[in-house]
Amino acid sequence: MTGVAIDRRSDRRGRRVMFGPLDELVREGGVTDVAVTCDGRIWVDSGDGMEERTVAVGFRTPQIVREYAVQLCAQLGHRLDDSHPIADAATVDGIRVHAVIAPLVAQGAALSIRFPDHAMANLPALGAAGLFPYAWLTMLRRLVERRATVLITGGTGTGKTTLLKALLGECADSERIVSVEEIRELGGIDHDNHVALVAREPNVEGAGGIGLPELVKATLRMRPDRVVLGECRGEEIADLLRALNSGHHGGMATLHADGVDRVPARLSTLGLLAGLDPAALAMLAEGAFDVVLHLERVDGRRRIAQVGLLETDDDGRLIGRPVCEWDGTGMPVHHPIWPRFAGWWGIPLIPGVDGGRPQLPPRP
Repeated sequence: MTGVAIDRRSDRRGRRVMFGPLDELVREGGVTDVAVTCDGRIWVDSGDGMEERTVAVGFRTPQIVREYAVQLCAQLGHRLDDSHPIADAATVDGIRVHAVIAPLVAQGAALSIRFPDHAMANLPALGAAGLFPYAWLTMLRRLVERRATVLITGGTGTGKTTLLKALLGECADSERIVSVEEIRELGGIDHDNHVALVAREPNVEGAGGIGLPELVKATLRMRPDRVVLGECRGEEIADLLRALNSGHHGGMATLHADGVDRVPARLSTLGLLAGLDPAALAMLAEGAFDVVLHLERVDGRRRIAQVGLLETDDDGRLIGRPVCEWDGTGMPVHHPIWPRFAGWWGIPLIPGVDGGRPQLPPRP
């Protein structure tokens, strides 16, 4: 599938979002994040880390910053006032706005805006940009083709959602994708049979809220071929693991974690929020996720640093085991389990040479 252009200035109903003083920055190519501090200073990330910038008409006082944040959130249908001092909103195309006002911050408001790419990058484009070595392109495609359930991990800004979109772009047209998110970020997926579910906050009376656990349960009644969770961050992990253990293969999710070996601890923490003890979570997680793709960002460069597995040890504890690693230069380093992993998913041991693939049965 080919990528589609993203309108970076449309709200959740497709209407134009007015960024006012920040508009000239929004128009720049390559901008991923814009932040405004309480005193009105503006910081921009174009891929090399945050740099301070100035605009023609800046924010002269903290009160102006606050008024701007309130108006921007109002365009996206979210309240930002003394009774709701935190707002997290997004457009249909994945522009995400987060704002916090005083007294939660010292003065004015703190504003963070994240922008998706202008076009949805595909796997070859991401490989050319250095996200992974060329030898892994076939591996990633085979994982999608053979319906591996993928967990994408990494820190903030490492490219988890970008990689998730690219993997979904490899799905067959006949497959039905149902995605679940707290804040809409998976806009622009070029797939005709895609249903995007987004959580809803309660109204001013505290009623009407729909959370991620309810939405994950709802996906199973929508005849999905792939269940996708934009980010695991709470008790919804229990419903996701149950779904992925009930015959729904090929799903995908993202998770904040520091490495493949740290994924079990992170999952266990989320499982406790859902009332799952570590032993139960270990059994569910091992059966749910076929592969972990861990992303890192160093000196502004994003890359898949590790490919790994989740397994249980002899004591029933969940462990993360690297299969192969890449430092961003040269060829990847493969661990002893690599030949067997390659056999599970039909991945050539030698790039481009299918004959080098061991003849092993699929992973149970």
